[in-house]
Amino acid sequence: MASMKTSEKYYFSVEGKTEKWYLEWLKNTVNNAPQAQQHISLNCKVQKDPLQYVKRLTVIDVLDDVDITHVFDRESEETAHTEEFTATLRRMEEVGKIHGKTVKYNLGYSNFTFELWMVLHKSDCNGAKNHRHQYLGPINQAYKEQFESLDQYKRESDFKRVLGKLTLDDVKQAIRRSKSIMRKNEENGYICQEESGYFYYKENPSLSIWECIEKMLDDCGLL
Repeated sequence: MASMKTSEKYYFSVEGKTEKWYLEWLKNTVNNAPQAQQHISLNCKVQKDPLQYVKRLTVIDVLDDVDITHVFDRESEETAHTEEFTATLRRMEEVGKIHGKTVKYNLGYSNFTFELWMVLHKSDCNGAKNHRHQYLGPINQAYKEQFESLDQYKRESDFKRVLGKLTLDDVKQAIRRSKSIMRKNEENGYICQEESGYFYYKENPSLSIWECIEKMLDDCGLL
C-alpha cells in the first residue's frame, strides 16, 4: 500500500488577485504531480499590508514558526511608487521586531510587475521597460493571446486561461530565466539596494519571487 504524502504549508501575502490565482494554480499542479514527494497547502491572502496579514494568523500558525513571502511590485522609479515600496519593506521588518524569530518575512518582488514573472515562464524578457503597460506585448506573444489591455489579461476567466497553458517545466524555466536576469544585473555592475534588511535592484528587469517558488519545488523533490 502506497504511503500517504506529507503536506507542507506555505504562507503568502500578495498584492493582487492574479498573484493569488497563480499560487493556487501552482499548489494544485504540484499536488497533482505523481513525482512530487509531498503535497503543499497555502495560506494565501490578498493583503498589501504585511502587519495586517500577520494579525489574522491563528495562534497555532504563529507558534509553528512561520516563514511568509510578501509578493508585490516595484512599479516604477516614480516617487510615489518607490516610497510605497520602501514603506512596505519597513512594515515587513516591523513584523520581525514584534514577533522575533517566530515570524519571518521574505521578499518576493517583481520590477516592474508580476507580469515579468509570468512572461518568463515562456520566453526571455531581458530588456528594460519604461512603463508597466509595455508587458502587454510580451504577455500576448508568450501565451499566443490578443489581449487589448493588461486589465483584460487580469480578468479572472482570461488569466485562468493563461494559467491553463502552463506546466511545471514552464515554472522551472521561469526560475532559470530569473536567475539569469539577476546574474546579469550583478555582472552589469548594478548596485544591489538594501532597505530594512531586504535586498533588491532599482533597475528593471529584476525580481526575487522565483526564490520562494524554487524552494517549494525543491521541498517537493521536483527540481
